[in-house]
Amino acid sequence: MKKIYLDYAATTPVDKRVLKAMEPYFSEKFGNTMSLHSFGQEAKLALENSRAVLANLINAKPNEIIFTGSATESNNTALKGIAFANKDKENHIIISSIEHPCIVESAKWLEKQGFKVTKLPVDKYGLVNPEDVKKTITNKTILVSIIHASNEIGTIQNISEIGKICREKRVYFHTDASQSFGKIPIDVKKMNIDLLTASSQKIYGPKGAGFLYVREGIRPAPLLHGGGQENGLRSSTSNMPAIVGFAKASEICKKEMVKEQKRQEKLRDYLIKNLLKIKSSYLNGHPKERLANNVNVRFDFIEGETLIMQLDMAGIACSTGSACSSATLEPSHVLLAIGLKPQEAHGSLRISLGRQTTEKEINKLIEVLPKIIKKIRDISPFKA
Repeated sequence: MKKIYLDYAATTPVDKRVLKAMEPYFSEKFGNTMSLHSFGQEAKLALENSRAVLANLINAKPNEIIFTGSATESNNTALKGIAFANKDKENHIIISSIEHPCIVESAKWLEKQGFKVTKLPVDKYGLVNPEDVKKTITNKTILVSIIHASNEIGTIQNISEIGKICREKRVYFHTDASQSFGKIPIDVKKMNIDLLTASSQKIYGPKGAGFLYVREGIRPAPLLHGGGQENGLRSSTSNMPAIVGFAKASEICKKEMVKEQKRQEKLRDYLIKNLLKIKSSYLNGHPKERLANNVNVRFDFIEGETLIMQLDMAGIACSTGSACSSATLEPSHVLLAIGLKPQEAHGSLRISLGRQTTEKEINKLIEVLPKIIKKIRDISPFKA
């Protein structure tokens, strides 16, 4: 039985074209970018070329791209770095109630260090009201961090409007674009973004690579101290195979973005239409303002973990929520934030499409899922 992977929001396979671009940097072009000899300078050239390629995708300058080891590291650097760089002047940070766990946990840690954190509510679709941002900013606010597109429910925020408010209020604005980078157009200048997080493993690049865009003139306090790589903001020997792979993956995304987005939207809408035919099923997230590859549906009288296991036994891989925290038994904080009860949140299924997803695979899910749901509901204790 051929297995069907529908969890692309968790991670993606490395594109073969990306792998080919990476291969020389493991054993042939293996120099350290800080070395002055030809091996080092060859690696340095590849590093700067990769920086330029990634900057081009978001209309940034190459020197504004800081390479990191992951989106988690980028998000930690954005929040903690900006907080500590400005701690003598301000102490207030604003995030939304549907951020990724690495933003939530960073904010919690900063609270323990004496910073004040405000979590903004969202509506039933998961949208932050820009007016709430405006009202919440005070003269003590350092940073606003709002996720661009939700990793769980796919809702896309009005980042341009939020960024405009922050710029007018002279407050730094960061967005976690891990899910949106490479999938939808991003222009950091037009969208008034000061800091932006992106991840390689979400766009068919290797794991272990991310970047933080830092607008020129902004200087976060570094988390890592050492040899002074990445303009002193992220000391560590550059992971050249991963960085070259990340740049190649973004190049491919730029070339194929429009065509792939349309293809996935068609599959997404077809899937949603058919899943909502199942009795007592509901769409989570915005019906229109959502990523082309995201479907999040909840089913009454269903326990999510059981549903995932049953689908896996049928050869289909999906998710109940964020892959970084799906091993916990707590209901998703994102689903609770949009107004779901814990029991409803536990009955939600996240299906995320990818470059390799076919209509045949979607039809297989449409065929299998109603049978599995009926089977679970027949023995469900939730009906009582």
